[in-house]
Amino acid sequence: MQPAERSRVPRIDPYGFERPEDFDDAAYEKFFSSYLVTLTRRAIKWSRLLQGGGVPRSRTVKRYVRKGVPLEHRARVWMVLSGAQAQMDQNPGYYHQLLQGERNPRLEDAIRTDLNRTFPDNVKFRKTTDPCLQRTLYNVLLAYGHHNQGVGYCQGMNFIAGYLILITNNEEESFWLLDALVGRILPDYYSPAMLGLKTDQEVLGELVRVKLPAVGALMERLGVLWTLLVSRWFICLFVDILPVETVLRIWDCLFNEGSKIIFRVALTLIKQHQELILEATSVPDICDKFKQITKGSFVMECHTFMQVCGAAHGSVPSQGAPPHLQPGGCSDHPEGAQDGHQWAQ
Repeated sequence: MQPAERSRVPRIDPYGFERPEDFDDAAYEKFFSSYLVTLTRRAIKWSRLLQGGGVPRSRTVKRYVRKGVPLEHRARVWMVLSGAQAQMDQNPGYYHQLLQGERNPRLEDAIRTDLNRTFPDNVKFRKTTDPCLQRTLYNVLLAYGHHNQGVGYCQGMNFIAGYLILITNNEEESFWLLDALVGRILPDYYSPAMLGLKTDQEVLGELVRVKLPAVGALMERLGVLWTLLVSRWFICLFVDILPVETVLRIWDCLFNEGSKIIFRVALTLIKQHQELILEATSVPDICDKFKQITKGSFVMECHTFMQVCGAAHGSVPSQGAPPHLQPGGCSDHPEGAQDGHQWAQ
């Protein structure tokens, strides 16, 4: 590609990530030119919805969230829908107390070890940047380690907290959103035994056997454990796996509806690339194909991708979601045919 063509797309995206050398500028420009129209339309609707000051839990909000929360409203909407705002309001000063608490050298060392490994391709996390978000990330993870000593710090939490910081631009809000994810929406994902994580990977395997039996049969024939293929999908919630905007669209739903969106995304990726996956003849081969299916225009075009996620699989479980996020909970209604329009443009 000619340098003149390359320069039409900024080298650094709006979140601070450097675009890779093999980034498909032409495909991105084609996608974003149409997606910008959608973003503008959604922003107008969200602004009207939020004029009253609150974010009511309703079918309208659920539909709006599934169609994407505009960046300028994302932090506010995530905070309210996840319950993080209520927790922060009920515990004034708690976050800063955690940072001033008794030192835990083991926790501090574990967090520091991962700081330089967190988004090396993001200019905002580099030590040469002022301010450098590494310190903010350290504070959020340290506070959470003190807050939830049963979890402390687990690899993968650095990527999640990093995304929260990029969206909120606020340490304390990032802490409470991390608490909503780790403590309530995805319980036992990051505990030492990781029981919730292991359970949900087993659930995905069962869903694949039921909904995509050919892929399920291949997995059994090759003796491949699902954890080998999808553990990073679950642990990192697709961060550093799918494009940034696609991950944020997934998280919009995650904060509102719970972990069932993780199953929807995983099933969509596998179903969309079923023929490619079925070509695998060995364990290394299938591992490589599972890396391939997270690349390309299908996952870059986040709006279409989310529509497919919503329409393709009918009802799926929400293993880690709190009770009010389970199917049949507050303002939820049966999924399936009548639900598909909520993901449409």
